[in-house]
Order: sequence, then structure tokens, then C-alpha cells
Amino acid sequence: QVQLVESGGGLVQAGGSLRLSCTVSGITFSVNVMAWYRQAPGKQRELVATIISDGRTNYADSVKGRFTISRDFAKNTMYLQMNTLKPEDTAVYYCKAVIHAYDYWGQGTQVTVSA
Repeated sequence: QVQLVESGGGLVQAGGSLRLSCTVSGITFSVNVMAWYRQAPGKQRELVATIISDGRTNYADSVKGRFTISRDFAKNTMYLQMNTLKPEDTAVYYCKAVIHAYDYWGQGTQVTVSA
């Protein structure tokens, strides 16, 4: 059974940093596509960053230059380093893994940035 578990969320002041982690279990191979999404209260879930197994990455304009997505294939873990956080980054952050054309989601981790 595939499971994604996020960790690393919390409360931070504006300008601070956090690192989110997402570990995939229940598989014996590397996932090709993984991504971070976020959903703020009253808003739709939006794509934050994507990383492909060949190392290619893509970012939402709102986080470019501040967030960095990366992977540790040996640990089947994906990270999101978030720097220079802003109050508008406050949201529940979800990781997603695309496995055999099916989307698997984590349970989400809350990130709150105070002004």
C-alpha cells in the first residue's frame, strides 16, 4: 500500500525558513514525478513545485527564488526548502506522487507564517 507522509510544517515569522519532507513508502521503485501543492483557507489547491526523476524542476511564479524542491532517491523522500517566507505562504502543504498514472497524496502539513 502506497503511503505519503509529510512533516516539517509549523509556525514561523515572516522572513523565516522551513523545510518540508515527504516520504513515500510501500513501493520498491523510484517515483518519476513528485510535487508539492498548497491550499490556503477558502482557496483552491495550487501547484507549488514539481520535480521529475531526471532532476528537472518547475516552480510557481509566487515561490520562484524562495523555495527549492529536491529529492533523495535512496530515502524515497522529497523536500521543499522554503526561505523568505511570507504571510501569503500560509496554507496546508500537500505532497503528491504520480505512480502508474495515479495520483497519491499525503495528509498535509500546516505552514503558518506570521507577519
